[in-house]
Amino acid sequence: MYFDRSINIKKKEFDLFYMKILQNQLSKDLLSKAMIYASMNGGKRIRPFLVSIFSELAKVKKRQSLRISTAIESIHSYSLIHDDLPSMDNDDFRRGKPSTHMRFNEATAILAGDALHDLAYEIVSNEKTSSDSNVRISLINRLSIATGSKGLAGGQSLDLIFENKKIDFKKIIKMYEMKTAALFSFSCVAPYILAKKNIKEIKFANDFGKLFGIIFQITDDIIDQDQDFKIIGKTPGKDKAQGKSTLLSIVSKEELKKYCLKKIKNLQNKNKNFFLDNPILSKLIYFNLDKIH
Repeated sequence: MYFDRSINIKKKEFDLFYMKILQNQLSKDLLSKAMIYASMNGGKRIRPFLVSIFSELAKVKKRQSLRISTAIESIHSYSLIHDDLPSMDNDDFRRGKPSTHMRFNEATAILAGDALHDLAYEIVSNEKTSSDSNVRISLINRLSIATGSKGLAGGQSLDLIFENKKIDFKKIIKMYEMKTAALFSFSCVAPYILAKKNIKEIKFANDFGKLFGIIFQITDDIIDQDQDFKIIGKTPGKDKAQGKSTLLSIVSKEELKKYCLKKIKNLQNKNKNFFLDNPILSKLIYFNLDKIH
């Protein structure tokens, strides 16, 4: 894969930085151990990779970029802890290891998720992320929307509501936009906010991240159905067993590929100059589709 080596290099760099942040911010109590367990358990770090790509395009300093990535991964880790809980998706494994509530206990897992969520805002609001208070406020506002009722939390709520029901294509796409794509959009937009880019550039970053996230979720659904535990690190086939409303439950894999390709072409046609000026984005937008065979 085109990006594999680069992702691995940046993952190692990010993990070292993230671990230092966690060690500096946390203590050695049970809650801190659960937070570190959940956030340092082998994630691919695709969101930090997106942040790094858009930070390079926007000429954002590496330390600022890494701080934004730590906030995003803290949010992502919190969401996974809560997703795995018995009251939600009820999965005993995450990334090939026991879920946080299995490794510790349910109460500690809930609190660890809450604390990681709050840590994200502590990082973003700090002057080390940006010396400009207006930039920090803008970042906090965007992240709040991406994680709240209009984003991640709202999308997870729909995911649960839609179980064992016949849901149409547009409603499932909306759920994907909220529960998955919103945080990917922020990953692309945040560096442009840090660099004080104009509205048009920020809109492009948002649209790119949104489509990247939707394709990521579609790919994840296909992998969940096609791959085994060793590959996906969690219980395979669980979406189907739980009656999850996924696009794959109403259309074929081939149709989903065509849908993704059409959306990519539309994005490229509407933003020709952005893709011409930044050739890496043309490869990046196909990143998830390349995994589907």
